Amino acid sequence: MKEGDRMPNIDYDSGGIDMLDSIKELWEQLNQHHRVLSPYFEHHYKNFTFEKRKKSLVEKAQHAELRIDLASDKISGKYVGYCISTMNNENTGEIESIFINNEYRGQGIEDQLISRALSWLGEKGAQKKTVSVSVGNEQVFAFYERYGFRPRMTMLEQV
Repeated sequence: MKEGDRMPNIDYDSGGIDMLDSIKELWEQLNQHHRVLSPYFEHHYKNFTFEKRKKSLVEKAQHAELRIDLASDKISGKYVGYCISTMNNENTGEIESIFINNEYRGQGIEDQLISRALSWLGEKGAQKKTVSVSVGNEQVFAFYERYGFRPRMTMLEQV
């Protein structure tokens, strides 16, 4: 498949905070991915459970709109990717988290998910759109650059 082609056996769905439990397994894969790539903060990812992340997103959703886009395999019914985006009352949209199962990467699913999220943020009137990338995961910069994201600053944290 060439870049941008959709995988024909993928369904896309979107909703709110009520869909959060659906991404648990995928989120845990993402957390493991970050733990491996970010040696200085391995302890953070080791202690950062899905329940903690869920709690922070639920709290954020009390003051912002939250959307979850899910990709599922039509044949197995298994969730293969997700994107969580939020829109706050200051017209700032954020891609909170995006992940595609390794088996499904490079087939256009990530493009569909981020396009859906960015369209939603645009409909909501986002004047600024952001995404944070964990140290060690810089290889995703090229993906985000295709959507107009550029590094703005680097924050250092004392270990």
